[in-house]
Amino acid sequence: MKSGFAPVVGRPNVGKSTLVNSLVGQKVSITSSRPQTTRNAIRGVVTIGEPPHCQVVLVDTPGLHKPQNALGERLNRLVYGTLSDADAVLFLIDATQKVGPGDRMIAERLAEVDTEVILIVNKVDRSDGGQIAERLTEASLWDFAAYVPISALDGDGVERVTDELVGRMPDGPMYFPADAVSDQPEELLVAEIVREKFLNRLREELPHSLTVRTRELEIKDNGTMHIDAQVVVERDSQKGIVIGKGASVLKAAGAEARVELEALFATKVFLELRVTVEKDWQRRPQLLDRLGF
Repeated sequence: MKSGFAPVVGRPNVGKSTLVNSLVGQKVSITSSRPQTTRNAIRGVVTIGEPPHCQVVLVDTPGLHKPQNALGERLNRLVYGTLSDADAVLFLIDATQKVGPGDRMIAERLAEVDTEVILIVNKVDRSDGGQIAERLTEASLWDFAAYVPISALDGDGVERVTDELVGRMPDGPMYFPADAVSDQPEELLVAEIVREKFLNRLREELPHSLTVRTRELEIKDNGTMHIDAQVVVERDSQKGIVIGKGASVLKAAGAEARVELEALFATKVFLELRVTVEKDWQRRPQLLDRLGF
């Protein structure tokens, strides 16, 4: 039996969560067009073979960036912490963008890690052959173990990523049951799904100031699930935007989240959302602790 851990790292918005979902075969990590969508180390489990002969635990990480506040510093530390237990690392760059300082910073850090790195050139579906060749040429200077161009969105090349990972896993145990896809607590999964529904509905700056915490999750005797979730922002003005005129934004995001949660849990869901203000929560360590970061 082969098994191991593979962090998925890269700059914000290069497609890390989309790749994890594609490798797992279903959604385990939320996605959006907004940078810094992922704020936790989300584990996705890929079990190969029947009976299983390999299990890869993918660790979807926040995008590495120059931190602007206490939250950003914690997210970067979280990413670097996943590298210490890695058996292989997936490092994503964007085929549609030139290799930049952020990519080079990550590459330099990975060069210090005693783990093989698989360089992934993602978003080939949005680029031409010249761009892909240019990214591969730029990245070849880093001398990583393998280079794989893919489209995480449509699955092109993803099977090769799996093959590269399997070939690098050491002998090890089954960390999760064969049918497991993630180890996320239900409360975190609910909070992330609710947050996802707000992200693309909000203005450019506001998504970074919003987080969601599941206050209560209860299964009633009739099997229905009752969820009380707290939507947290940093300013009174942001509260009005998140709620929307006539509560339009709150209702739309809540309805979309409820549909997805009912499909996920296969039961009727009653979802109550409450919007609260925690001034400058991203900069306050005690609040970050309370909010689960």
